[in-house]
Amino acid sequence: MKQLTRLSLAALALCGACQQTPKSDSNTTTTVQPSVFEPDQFTAPHPEKKPKELVSASGDKRSDEYYWLNERDNPAVKAYLEAENRYTDSVLLPVKGLQEKLFAELKARIKEDDSSVPYFKNGYWYIVRFETGKEYPIFTRKKGNLDAAEEMLVDVNELAKGQAYCQLGGLSVSPDNKLLAYSVDYTGRNLFKLFFKDLSNGQMLRDSFDVGGAFAWANDSKTVLYDTKDKVTLRNDKIWRHVLGSDQKKDVLMYEEKDVTQYAYLSKSKSEQYFFINSAYTQTVEVHYLDANNPTGQFKSVRPREKDFFYSLEHWNDKFIIRTNWEAKNFRLMEAPVSDPRRENWKDVLPHKNDVLIDNFTVFKDHLVTEEHKGGLGQIHVIRWADKADHYIETGEPTYGCNLENNPEFDTKILRYVFNSMKTPATVIDYDMETRAKTVKKVAPVLGGFDTNNYETEFIWATARDGVKVPISIMYKKGLKRDGSAPCHLTGYGSYGYSYDPYFNRDKISLVDRGFVVGIAHIRGGMEMGYQWYENGKMLNKMKTFTDFIDCADHLVKEKYTSSDRLFAEGRSAGGLLMGAVTNLRPDLFKGIITGVPFVDVITTMSDASIPLTTGEYTEWGNPAIKEQYDYMKSYSPYDNLKQGNYPNILVLTSFADSQVQYWEPAKYVARVRDLKTDDNVLLLKTNMSGSHGGSSGRFERLKERALEYSWMMGLLGMTGEKMKQ
Repeated sequence: MKQLTRLSLAALALCGACQQTPKSDSNTTTTVQPSVFEPDQFTAPHPEKKPKELVSASGDKRSDEYYWLNERDNPAVKAYLEAENRYTDSVLLPVKGLQEKLFAELKARIKEDDSSVPYFKNGYWYIVRFETGKEYPIFTRKKGNLDAAEEMLVDVNELAKGQAYCQLGGLSVSPDNKLLAYSVDYTGRNLFKLFFKDLSNGQMLRDSFDVGGAFAWANDSKTVLYDTKDKVTLRNDKIWRHVLGSDQKKDVLMYEEKDVTQYAYLSKSKSEQYFFINSAYTQTVEVHYLDANNPTGQFKSVRPREKDFFYSLEHWNDKFIIRTNWEAKNFRLMEAPVSDPRRENWKDVLPHKNDVLIDNFTVFKDHLVTEEHKGGLGQIHVIRWADKADHYIETGEPTYGCNLENNPEFDTKILRYVFNSMKTPATVIDYDMETRAKTVKKVAPVLGGFDTNNYETEFIWATARDGVKVPISIMYKKGLKRDGSAPCHLTGYGSYGYSYDPYFNRDKISLVDRGFVVGIAHIRGGMEMGYQWYENGKMLNKMKTFTDFIDCADHLVKEKYTSSDRLFAEGRSAGGLLMGAVTNLRPDLFKGIITGVPFVDVITTMSDASIPLTTGEYTEWGNPAIKEQYDYMKSYSPYDNLKQGNYPNILVLTSFADSQVQYWEPAKYVARVRDLKTDDNVLLLKTNMSGSHGGSSGRFERLKERALEYSWMMGLLGMTGEKMKQ
């Protein structure tokens, strides 16, 4: 899977400070009160219409009256976005106090002076910590033991001074432990600059240059491999070699990916012995490898690329361990000698299973560990190399998420993983792979009186219109009455094969404690139920993603977890496409829709090869130059399927600097909906003028967006106090 898609996840920060969480009585039946908003009191912006005819390769014609909003440098564009922001602020005035209270509540749930569980690598303990009042993390290390003096690696708060946006891309210490490389994005468009620091004296090196995002040290601790992006499409397409102290203009091009549908991804093996270049997108991957002790050598291909043939490598002793879909829809693990890793020499390590998806794996001296999905939920599988004895780590909750943590050590029997559920905060566990003993290293603190025992979770199944069972994870306060009176917040994604696991989200406690049911619809297009779950929700099957979400929402209404007059749906990025589609298909089903950085103008974007991500996503959405694929995309593209009629309340959030979904898609969408809607419902557009695809970069600043969303929903339900009026 490619690393950068129109996929957006909120970053999970370490937590801080304290305030009692408001109590609510979930046993009391609630009645919906009138919305506190009166949008008709204010004049909504209406950008100028400048119709532009768009003609497909097959001759189909469309007219786009707001196409001109893609003129990023046009002052009229920014003026329109700022006018929408003012309009949004005006409409939301009745809940401004609630919004401020929610922000304070969300922030107070975070332990501000928090730190990560240290991990050990190459003689040092590495720690990430936050300090009270500061937005950004601080990266440090200690030599030998945790009582040693702390050495500063990077204080992102210092990097962020004077910057509207600051995102650390990654950091890596040289094999000799003397130098640090780290990358920073100050634009919000995933455009990074690489810096180097001498850890012996804290001085910065003169070497500094643009990178695509990935970089790795050669084992001589003076040579660095890094990637760069095409300046227009932002496609990672070249891998370079740089020697510290040399002129960057003399850097050597190691690899160039000329296929515009593929991306070049650089990584290094856990053993630190090999560089890998994955020339990849979704199912089609070609891997090249190079001995990290010989950075001036030539990369070698393991196997030439072939359509829909996927494989990735890890190094273990004298073998490469290979995850592949070769004759294995849900993937299998194989091995091949490093000396000759051609496919003819591949042998099974972990065979394919029809009901188990192998998502990921890591290797240890004596064990192999895989992350898997079965029956909609994740699981961790431990296998001993010597005799292939295996077992799964027990979980104990009906719906949950678990994933491997940082495991850089090779010769150890201790596996570190993280367990979550919708009611259980992220729990870091050290697991003895031989004795099966668990040692809890940390439970993410949640302040404000949170008690996991106050909540219930369920893993339920909705029946889709074609008879397929679709899982839903839900959480609510104990004592919920299943009479349809509870408001509900349902999220979904369903693209790129991303499995939307039910991790803990501390922000949603503010909803659940006020009587909301919160849920995740595990719809087709992800991989929760295996690779076929993805295939059945992409390309010419994409409509199933949308109808699955509608059928899940209908199920919650029919089973009286909620009702349509208090049901809210939310999705971001490709999940915003989902929101746009379900809004068009079933506007009557939802009280409100929250759509963040939404990919809603599918055909126009996919027809423009200069827009970042486009060419690499033909296998996800389709190529508009192919009539069948164009016609299918046109049948669901939210912007192209808007029509006159009633729409639910809609809140649209975007970022001006977003490189994954350009700001003009949501801007055009809102303008056209406003032209066509015949109802009095609230339609708002809020543009973050300095944020990225994920919103603001600071851990507290992003909470303001959550508070805006939550206060908007509560305002629509007449919830001006702690809970809905009785």
